[in-house]
Amino acid sequence: MAAAEDTARVDSWIWAVRLTKTRSSAATACRAGHVKVNGDRAKPAQPVKVGDEVRLVHAGRERIVVVSRVIAKRVGAPVAAECFVDNSPPPPSRTELAATGIRDRGAGRPTKRERRDLEQLRGR
Repeated sequence: MAAAEDTARVDSWIWAVRLTKTRSSAATACRAGHVKVNGDRAKPAQPVKVGDEVRLVHAGRERIVVVSRVIAKRVGAPVAAECFVDNSPPPPSRTELAATGIRDRGAGRPTKRERRDLEQLRGR
């Protein structure tokens, strides 16, 4: 059973290389369709191997990583950083995040025009 060492579950790998805080949140992201392996939606138990491209949408940001080493157990941050090549776009700046239209507390429901403006700012 030499193939078991060459592959790992995608949810376990995402958690082990510290892209998510918990393995259950990684599995939930897989079930919700937020994880893609080589362009296809991934179930939590789907195996990943060296060279696979993993796309994860987490915390409002898309992470695109290429597997360079397969691990199944969580390791320290310096070791985890060596297990993938990060091809993600840079995170949005704080000014871009602030420009997404934050409503004042107690302002009530947004009007249709305000809702459309918010959706346009968020890129939907």
